[in-house]
Amino acid sequence: MFYDGLTITGILAGGVLYIIYGAVYYSITVGKKSAGSTQSEGPGKYIASVILAFVSSFLTGLAVQAFGFDGAAGGAVVGLGIGMLVTLLYLKNTLFGLLSWKSFSIAAGDHLVIFTLLGLLHGFFN
Repeated sequence: MFYDGLTITGILAGGVLYIIYGAVYYSITVGKKSAGSTQSEGPGKYIASVILAFVSSFLTGLAVQAFGFDGAAGGAVVGLGIGMLVTLLYLKNTLFGLLSWKSFSIAAGDHLVIFTLLGLLHGFFN
């Protein structure tokens, strides 16, 4: 046990889930890099993504524990709430023209699903 209920197993499983889900989701929704893409080159973005996956898993686990939910369903509710908050941030940026509606829908779908799954996973391990 870690932090009185938060398990290392849950954090690691959540990080791996996030990495696998992200790879599958973005390969389906974005596909091959198009000509003229502004994505950065090199391994830096992948290293950062892996680190952020485990940080997101840890923070989601803390939130599930803080709200006191036991079980997968309660954890999924907390995760969905986190996903909705992240989606609101993307919506604000989209409304001010910093993000296209297509990019918003891809990112919003990603975060709504993955944080719900992370919450479910941490609720299960809680």
